[in-house]
Amino acid sequence: MVRAELRRNLLVAGAAAVFLALLTGVLTLAPRAGAADADALEGKLASAREEAGALSEELRASRAEIATAEGEAAAAAAREARLSGLLAEGQERTAELSLEVARTRARLAEEKDRLRRARAVLAARLVAIYESGAPDTASIVFGSDDYDELIVRTQYVNLIAESDAQLADRVAEVRDSVHRAVTEVVDLERQAVAYEERLAAARSEVGAVREAAQASAAQLQGLSASREASLAELRTSIDEWVAELEQAQASEAEAEAEVGRWLGGPYSIPTYIVMCESGGDYGAVNPSSGAGGAYQILPSTWDLYDGKGEPQNAPKAEQDRIAAEIWADSGGSAWVCA
Repeated sequence: MVRAELRRNLLVAGAAAVFLALLTGVLTLAPRAGAADADALEGKLASAREEAGALSEELRASRAEIATAEGEAAAAAAREARLSGLLAEGQERTAELSLEVARTRARLAEEKDRLRRARAVLAARLVAIYESGAPDTASIVFGSDDYDELIVRTQYVNLIAESDAQLADRVAEVRDSVHRAVTEVVDLERQAVAYEERLAAARSEVGAVREAAQASAAQLQGLSASREASLAELRTSIDEWVAELEQAQASEAEAEAEVGRWLGGPYSIPTYIVMCESGGDYGAVNPSSGAGGAYQILPSTWDLYDGKGEPQNAPKAEQDRIAAEIWADSGGSAWVCA
């Protein structure tokens, strides 16, 4: 943006220098001018005015295009900053998911080990029951010597049955826990893959944004170079006109009158400044700075001199009045083209 601003200032300063060089040339050559070539002098000056007006239009167009390019570059930078934040967040989330997957896998391994041990115990118990047979109520009653022994044997059988039931429940519980852990691992891995895909898309988008910003910068440089070439070509043309004016031998009075029209004219400040700033368009607006009207007055300056509304929307008389007050207070220092 600094380079763009520098190029814009060079363009404006160059245009002002062209106008001043032309006026200086006319004043210097005026004493040698002859009345016989007055018409030729008028034609050359008219051509100079037209060329200067065209240059002013190109300068205004350049300012608008540069402002647009700067806005696009700023938007691209903001977008890239947001994408960079997304990348950082995604990378952090991916790391968290990876750690959580690792923890869940470790827990899954523990649960599988517990399930294996529980199944081994249950299998051993089933084998024991198969080999020894399950005790029934009749064998307990007839095998007991007295009532107390019957009670003891009954309690023992109940404890064995209860233990067998708890063992079966434990195996089922561990099996369910393993199933839940497997499901959680699958879900976490799916989330990690989704985040990786988002990160890849974000990286691709950041690359596209950077390429767009670089293309915009290259276009801006090409535009500035084109305007500089146009300005150099105009300087060459002005030199040729000055050489022809030396041959035209226009009268000093006619030259001074023409210069007076350039310095005075229908405006409150010298005409060449107005032509450079706005081309004489009372409705002109600078999209970069917001300056408006034929005199390109900044809104803050306009308010300072009690201007109503916006400069470019004010009547010609109001713009002329405020411009005259600014000129009286600050002279040409208030305008870049002065």
